[in-house]
Amino acid sequence: MPHPTTPADDCGHARRYNPCMPRRPTRPSRRPAPTARKGQGRLRLIGGEYRRRLLPVLDMPGLRPTPDRVRETLFNWLVADLPGARVLDLFAGTGALGLEALSRGARAACFVERDAAVARTLEDNLVTLGAHNRAAVMTTDALAFLSSAPSPFTLAFLDPPFHQGLAGPCCAALEAGWLSDDAVIYLETESAIVPEVPANWALHREVRAGESQGRLYRRLPAEPSLAESSDGDAC
Repeated sequence: MPHPTTPADDCGHARRYNPCMPRRPTRPSRRPAPTARKGQGRLRLIGGEYRRRLLPVLDMPGLRPTPDRVRETLFNWLVADLPGARVLDLFAGTGALGLEALSRGARAACFVERDAAVARTLEDNLVTLGAHNRAAVMTTDALAFLSSAPSPFTLAFLDPPFHQGLAGPCCAALEAGWLSDDAVIYLETESAIVPEVPANWALHREVRAGESQGRLYRRLPAEPSLAESSDGDAC
């Protein structure tokens, strides 16, 4: 009895039929899940339009996205402030906070990140999400950015590197025209310090996670100076 006809291999040669060789069951092809490249981690957005989207982030010392639990708590606090917000993400890093804000209804976001490689990854992620037309990434130092001509934001995120004394100076610099009258500010610092903030920032909420402490402030109208409150000239 002749052997059954067998398929040819990739070069056109007939394969030898072996009746003792079990045949492999046919399985539907399945696209493998995307995996992070070497030197990369993953950032998961947790709410809004981009919910559950996974984005690559560089695995670098000091680059620490705000934990999911803290982000969930923070954005529950901000639910009424996000629609139409104009967002400043200072010390953006992975962009976790600004991206989450865009996902949940913010109108526009400005990300400030001094590391060029981290900034490029953030730009790529904005393109992946289709949010690049609502955002800008500034590759510069935070204090250098704040020394430029200001434009007011309604929501500001500050997550400066720990133990470098940057929180106080940046908070003070924001008062030079970078905040709207009723702006909301989220500041994340090491839990061991109590940051110095402008007198017209009212502490609204706090959250702690490990070695970090997050504080949400609401900006109050600044009190007029003596010169502004007088009827005539100061002199």
